[in-house]
Amino acid sequence: MKKLSIKNIIFAFSAAIILNGTMTSCLNDIFDKQPLDKVSDDTFWKNENDALMAWTACYNHGSGWVSNTFWAPRTMLWLDLMAGLGGEGEGRPDGVTDGTLTSSYWVTNEYWSQTYKTIATCNNFLYHINDINMNTEVKNRMIADVRTLRAYHYFYLATFWGDVPLVTTVLSMEEANSVRRTPVNEVWDFIENELKESAILLPVTIPDSELGKMSQGTAYAILGRVLMGQKKWSEAAEIYKKIIESNVYIVESDFQKLFWEQSEYSKEILLASQYVEDDFYHVLPQYLYPQVNGGWHSYNPYNELVMQFECIDGKTIDESPLYDENNPYDNRDPRLLYTVMVNHKSSFQGKEYISDPFSDSPDRFGRYAVWTGYCIAKFLDGGFEGNLMNYGGNFILIRYPEILLSYLESKLEAGDEITQLLLNETINKVRERTSVNMPAVTETNPSELREIIHRERCVEFAFEGLHYYDILRWGTASEELNRQFTGMKLTTDPENYTASAVNEKGYAICSRRIFTPGKNELWPIPLSEIQLNPNLVQNPGY
Repeated sequence: MKKLSIKNIIFAFSAAIILNGTMTSCLNDIFDKQPLDKVSDDTFWKNENDALMAWTACYNHGSGWVSNTFWAPRTMLWLDLMAGLGGEGEGRPDGVTDGTLTSSYWVTNEYWSQTYKTIATCNNFLYHINDINMNTEVKNRMIADVRTLRAYHYFYLATFWGDVPLVTTVLSMEEANSVRRTPVNEVWDFIENELKESAILLPVTIPDSELGKMSQGTAYAILGRVLMGQKKWSEAAEIYKKIIESNVYIVESDFQKLFWEQSEYSKEILLASQYVEDDFYHVLPQYLYPQVNGGWHSYNPYNELVMQFECIDGKTIDESPLYDENNPYDNRDPRLLYTVMVNHKSSFQGKEYISDPFSDSPDRFGRYAVWTGYCIAKFLDGGFEGNLMNYGGNFILIRYPEILLSYLESKLEAGDEITQLLLNETINKVRERTSVNMPAVTETNPSELREIIHRERCVEFAFEGLHYYDILRWGTASEELNRQFTGMKLTTDPENYTASAVNEKGYAICSRRIFTPGKNELWPIPLSEIQLNPNLVQNPGY
């Protein structure tokens, strides 16, 4: 089998990218990206090399400012901002959950259009691949890979929109402008079938030379998310058990460096979007870095996330005797400072992070009204010294700790017995990594353990794009997003503090989110799509 690394060759795929552009340039509707111009079809789809190029083009979701799809670094991080873990300086994703969301909002519209553009590319690949005379094993692996990629994107469409058009073939313009929404249960059934059939044809392990492609474990991990979203707990547990018993993946000892470019071959990673410095890059560091380090400090964690991190004794801040309200960042789970930069406690590349509102720091609280005083620490690559606009580090989409925590949650919700051995093989493997070393969980009471699992997922995967999915399936979105959010601790004497608005504990008062139950569980179908195709009936409330 030919070895193909997305990361090493994607910059050479200008022909495939141009081909993809040809697909989309002359059509008006988002679904109507195909077919290719007949001359391009006749010229391009000839041999195995063409198939390899087109295969990789299915993964081309843009570099630079990135495309707004469920694959790119910035827009995956946006999901967690929408879910209440933080806000952005320009407020772009905040409009999804601040009570103002409409069918004209460009953020959700971009997710829709860019995702269907990717699906169209996958459909086009699957339409043409069987016409190529090539090694059958290689061909079957390619087909299974692209079906898995397409299923991954349909998972997000079904999660955020419910009933969606299930387009699996190349459409004419007339067909594209008349498609209807498929009931979400049928979409889930389709995704499940695609992943089950594809998984057995995918390799169990992926060599470094093929970094970025789908493995059997990746397909099962996506399937696990689909099953959990439908509360098919026993089935989900069986799928996650398959991944665990494959003995392919590990929990790395160094949590902080896991998100640096040097760790992109880690066996903790099941799936990551691929980038190459200067050639196929992304600009997340420019958004993330504190201004003192040359970044824009665009994203601002909320204190509600900070409060989720336990103290080092394994107890919450409401329970632990180690918690000091006047020094709230002391004695906390090490993942707190790996995830969030805190005034006078964090530093990066030799520069102290200072957000003291009375300092002259460019990162000081109050310099911009939208800042919370915190900055995202996760993803800050201490080994990178290049141009922040040309970063080549990959962005992790699925990690092994998700498999372990999801297996435990599925077993719990299925009503299975929870033993200490099960806890040690799942959640405690995540907590015991050397750089974290948090006390083992021993709780087996279902209601209390459920709360622990929810909190563990929040702090472990913060800003990786999972939290929105979690709070939707847990049914807690209306609770978590109907509240006043806060920022850093500004004073120990809130009654006499007048420099800016603070709550009763002295934390900065920041944005407020609004979530309407019965409406905001789903996003609106883009108005532009409904205007083109009246068969697309809008979600309730929009």
